[in-house]
Amino acid sequence: MTGESLEAASPFTLARAGRVVRNRAVLAAMTNKQSGEDGILSDDEIRWLLRRAEGGFGIITTAASHVQQGGKSWEGEMGVWGDHQMPMLAELASGIKQRGAIGLVQIFHGGLRAPRSLTGTQPVSASVNLEKGVEEESRELVAFEIEDLVKSFGEAASRSERAGFDGVEIHAAHGYLICQFLGDKTNRREDKWGGSLEGRSLFLREIIESIRRETSEEFLVSVRISPEIPSIGVRLPESIELARMMTETEVDMIHISCWDAFAVSEGEPSDPRTLTRRFREAIPPDFPLISTGSVWTSKDAEFVIGEGADLVGTARVAIAHPDWPTGLTDPEFDPKRPPFTPDYLRGADLSPKFVDYMRRWQGFVTDGRGN
Repeated sequence: MTGESLEAASPFTLARAGRVVRNRAVLAAMTNKQSGEDGILSDDEIRWLLRRAEGGFGIITTAASHVQQGGKSWEGEMGVWGDHQMPMLAELASGIKQRGAIGLVQIFHGGLRAPRSLTGTQPVSASVNLEKGVEEESRELVAFEIEDLVKSFGEAASRSERAGFDGVEIHAAHGYLICQFLGDKTNRREDKWGGSLEGRSLFLREIIESIRRETSEEFLVSVRISPEIPSIGVRLPESIELARMMTETEVDMIHISCWDAFAVSEGEPSDPRTLTRRFREAIPPDFPLISTGSVWTSKDAEFVIGEGADLVGTARVAIAHPDWPTGLTDPEFDPKRPPFTPDYLRGADLSPKFVDYMRRWQGFVTDGRGN
């Protein structure tokens, strides 16, 4: 410890709602397949998240949670579509709050990636779509179904607030349903829900309005977007324009999922600016921005903040190091890197099921792939 004050360890105020985050560390939503088949949070899932709240993260984001039964994308996915899920949601929300963190439920729908084998119905999307790895072609949503989905997102947010959460994160990234509406390859509609970015973003904007109607003024809303997914037609210039649109709504934070926060645009490699820098320069300087991707050390976190992020999202480092935020006061903080033994990960409150899931990540578990 040098006594040097690092930005990542300092509090941050979310301006619209006036909420203070105790530091800049955000636990990003992570798939782990620990919940019940009925979408009810398991004790294992709650234990894993509360350990990170206890470890000092400023914001705790749950795994992606489907807002309709037909939106489920993987086994063990938590849900926020029914009141039967409320008791365990309330237990988690209370525990996060007691440990001094802000709790967000990430809400989404899998769309094309919600397989019939899990939902019992054909997957749906903005248009008829098919991609590698999915079970079958999606059908195109009709207008009344889109309106029903918008309502479901609002109801999920209301359920989250009633359970005691501070807010939600709308998952509009990574190629799931909202992102399928945003991409010009996956959204080929000719009605008001398609066409230009204005039309393709209408689904997301209506979801935001629905959430605001169903929740209190103090309730937080974050929107997570992917800067670039060329395969579905999400490109950086439009993503930047989408971020500008979001700043004109009642959203509290924009979360850009960069995968690598140190990289430049894949589509515009000649521009030396990082993705974080490009978003920061495009939106109002005081609008809260979260950036996530490959952060491991305190120097990494300081770099991302220096590029214009207000908050820094982490995933893999938080899996291995539940108390990662406590190291952010040390400029030389560089926690142990993979691979990790199963025993080490279980000691970090990963369930056997979660450890097994991490074996799929190249080189993360000593007895997993690539070791």
